Amino acid sequence: MTVTSVRESAISILAAAGIESPDVDAELLIGHVIGASRGEVQAKSVMGSALTDAQGRAIADLIERRAAREPLQHITGHAPFRSLDLAVGPGVFVPRPETELVAQFAIDALRSAATPEPIGVDLGTGSGAIALAMAVEVPHARVFGVENSPQAFIWTRQNFRESGAVNARPVFIDLADALPELDGTVSVVISNPPYIPAGAIPRDPEVRLFDPEHALYGGADGLDVVRRVSLTARRLLHAGGTLVLEHGELQGGVIADLLAADGWRAIATHPDLLGRDRATTALR
Repeated sequence: MTVTSVRESAISILAAAGIESPDVDAELLIGHVIGASRGEVQAKSVMGSALTDAQGRAIADLIERRAAREPLQHITGHAPFRSLDLAVGPGVFVPRPETELVAQFAIDALRSAATPEPIGVDLGTGSGAIALAMAVEVPHARVFGVENSPQAFIWTRQNFRESGAVNARPVFIDLADALPELDGTVSVVISNPPYIPAGAIPRDPEVRLFDPEHALYGGADGLDVVRRVSLTARRLLHAGGTLVLEHGELQGGVIADLLAADGWRAIATHPDLLGRDRATTALR
């Protein structure tokens, strides 16, 4: 049994299961078992390096799970996000690459805040991805990650603890009641709230079957939590503070109208790398 044969078999199985990048997932799962990077797996494949029977069985088990559309990040227990390596699993939303670009708006606003110790708040932090990215990349800031799901908060606490970011603190509380002691002092509030309408069904099995419902669905029109975030952010932010919201590609216009009705100004919708509306920013 060699890395070459196992890799080729794994790619074939994952491709037949409809995995978008079967070669990437196969190499990452092989590497997870043998303790190698993806590049090292590719090199071992070229060289025809041998695998033990135990390694082969372990890889086959993981490939079977991935073919059943269990998220790669749940299988490995890790999800990359910007410079971070986050622990994830059942009960918490797996951070997506497109959110890295949304987080940049908050990081830029936090860096440019005219105060020696600006405050950033991530409402609905989940794994802590956005909050920890802000804390690590803007080390002179104080950052709070707010979560209201007991299942997700298990992962929140673990990632905050393992990140070593002493300027970041996880908070378990309902978003509407979050951090009243900070009212009027926060520079940046960001949220990637649940925004899928209750009647919509996500296409990807990884999302539909494995992501927690509380992180996906936002009421009949998908905007219940967005409305809550708008009100909480207005309470927390000081004058001139920045709100950043991630949302679906068809929601930019209605969210802009919602924010305008709540009294926000300088509202702007921003596309992702594929040109689809992905984020809206506004000033208090």
